[in-house]
Amino acid sequence: MSKSQKIRLGGAVWSAAPTPFTDKMEIDVPAVKRMVEHHVRLGVGGLFLAGTNGEGPWMTDAQRRLLVKTVVRCTAGRMPVAVQVSDNSAARILDNMRAAREDGADLAVIAPPYFLASTEPAAVRDVYVEAIRNSPLPVGIYDRGTYSSVAVPEALLKQIYLEKNVVMIKDSSANEGRMRLALEVKRRRPELKLLTGWEFECVKYLAAGYDGVLLGGGVFNGFLAGQIVAAMAAGDRGRAEKLQARMNRMMYAVYGGKKIACWLSGEKKLLVELGLFGSWRNYPDYPLTAACEKAIQATLKRDAEYLLP
Repeated sequence: MSKSQKIRLGGAVWSAAPTPFTDKMEIDVPAVKRMVEHHVRLGVGGLFLAGTNGEGPWMTDAQRRLLVKTVVRCTAGRMPVAVQVSDNSAARILDNMRAAREDGADLAVIAPPYFLASTEPAAVRDVYVEAIRNSPLPVGIYDRGTYSSVAVPEALLKQIYLEKNVVMIKDSSANEGRMRLALEVKRRRPELKLLTGWEFECVKYLAAGYDGVLLGGGVFNGFLAGQIVAAMAAGDRGRAEKLQARMNRMMYAVYGGKKIACWLSGEKKLLVELGLFGSWRNYPDYPLTAACEKAIQATLKRDAEYLLP
């Protein structure tokens, strides 16, 4: 890994950015620009595009490429840009990686494939290893634990993390065994950047030794997440826990309670209210209930200092 690649790993707070669409489900280019500037305002240090929160699995290739090109242009080098490139074969992943590089991305992130004819560990390993070793970009790994249709066993995950072209991990597994595994690899590869994607327990991962956070709610809780990171860096876990509790309350309000009934619709509706997005339309077609709208209005008042610092 070159020195320039190390620099492009960004800060301690990353955002798995949502994708703004128009009511006709086209990329809302002006909203993309507003979203990027809002991330800068919040102090976010890196953007992860086309992940689950970014609706990458549902977007067309043309939409994803337009999104990446627009974000790269709007960031103007102020923060690194990572793109999820997952697919169902190494060949397709590599095609997506080449497109991401052409469009100006800094990292290519592999999540578990959506479907494989064989899910035997050797077959899964071959897909990852071929893509990682032939990638034109540094690689990030998105571990979704048991939340994916294709499971990546812990023993295989360790092999993947040890690949020299892997520079960053987003751990959304919510699994202590996989957390310990990532930390074990980091002891062997100190340059590896560990980010937790389990946004309801950031403090736990930071205390264990993770470098930062990569949050689906980073577009609205990025400033608050930065306060949590700063408190932990100062050795004030008590303050960090209080801030985590506040962030959790904010997220439950936006996402539709603990059942996450209004996940993408709620997040996007909040961004509409903040003047960033023009529509809360989303590919999975999450509903927007009256209860969720009421909770969003309450958090706009209660948490204004963190939403618009």
